[in-house]
Amino acid sequence: MSSAATPGAGSTDATPRRTGIDDESEGDTEPLSQDIAFEMLSCERRRDVLHYLRQNGGTTELRPLSRQIAAWENDKPVEAVTYKERARVHTALRQGHLPKMDSCGVVEYDADRGTIALTERASDLEVYLDVVPHDDISWSAYYAGLGGLSIAFATLTLVGAFPFGLLPAGGGTLVVGVLLLGSAIGHRLYERRMRVGSDGQPPR
Repeated sequence: MSSAATPGAGSTDATPRRTGIDDESEGDTEPLSQDIAFEMLSCERRRDVLHYLRQNGGTTELRPLSRQIAAWENDKPVEAVTYKERARVHTALRQGHLPKMDSCGVVEYDADRGTIALTERASDLEVYLDVVPHDDISWSAYYAGLGGLSIAFATLTLVGAFPFGLLPAGGGTLVVGVLLLGSAIGHRLYERRMRVGSDGQPPR
């Protein structure tokens, strides 16, 4: 008669395997998948958590975090936030968003102490942190249009079409160069304003 197996003695099936998001966070050395990154950033409140943490050195406590997010959501100063407004955000963060972000390894959330800290793994989100509002065109579409406009302008200048033929030699090149430089500067300023963790309110 064979003896019963003792717990932990040569068995690799004793511990149930976690599935879903938790699998992504089992090793903080593994980069976040694109699906998990998009899931983290698809929710406005989770983006607000990242925005606040990046503005405040990567660590915070639940109370000031919930108060600031409530202020952003209600478009009012922090000192004007009511208890009900803060409590609504506080509950949603404590029960849903922060545990989810913790399970993905993006933040370390201590529910007992009410502390939140960004992890090194959160840097994997860096490439996804630019927010493009739904009613804005993408910069790729903008530059495609600018390129088409520049080609049309250069063509009309070369064939001498009025009034483009009146430009001095090199004038057309200068105009195109100014357009490209102005667009690049505008793009850079826009990116800084619409980036999670930038100064001021989070991008919407």
